[in-house]
Amino acid sequence: MAKHILKLAVLISGTGRSLRNLIRRINDKELSAEIAVVISSVANISGLQYAEEDSIPIEIVERSQFGSLQEFSDANFDICRTAGADYVILAGYLRYLNIPKDFENRVLNIHPSLIPAFCGKGMYGDRVHAKVLEYGAKITGCTVHFVDQEYDNGPIILQKAVEVYDRDTTQSLNDRVFAAECEAYPEAIELLAEKRITVKGRTVKITPAKSEIDF
Repeated sequence: MAKHILKLAVLISGTGRSLRNLIRRINDKELSAEIAVVISSVANISGLQYAEEDSIPIEIVERSQFGSLQEFSDANFDICRTAGADYVILAGYLRYLNIPKDFENRVLNIHPSLIPAFCGKGMYGDRVHAKVLEYGAKITGCTVHFVDQEYDNGPIILQKAVEVYDRDTTQSLNDRVFAAECEAYPEAIELLAEKRITVKGRTVKITPAKSEIDF
């Protein structure tokens, strides 16, 4: 199936480890994409080093610079439009954004649990893993989804399960879930590059690859 080289805008707020994973996979020809711009919600964070090392344009858009959420959101998406981004990839991005109509089903996020479990406002990072352990869940994982106007609510593209062990700590669970994220996010983006995803309401349909159809 023909692939399209997607132009991505990647939004970060911290260490940039998901950004690093995407850059590596693009450079290793494992992902049919290029990163047109990296937008950070915080100045001088460590994650920006990966954009700098790969000569990717960087923009800093801090919430405190704007009087309203709408102005803040507009500023971010104006940069994405100028960069010609096909999709916006939230990669450890910790700010709420109003999604404009022209970016509906074009903004992706990855959440470190199997939505609808352990998600919603205030649920991110180690907070999620701590709740999983506190609850006694035996299975967790990660979810790649389109972003809408509610936290962790948009149509689900794909999920990967991760077993929870009795000996797990928040850190050990974090490490294994992130390893699953490193596979799931590029996989979802590649499906978009192959134009195999269609969205109808909350339902995401993935067209089988030609090799899958042949067998």
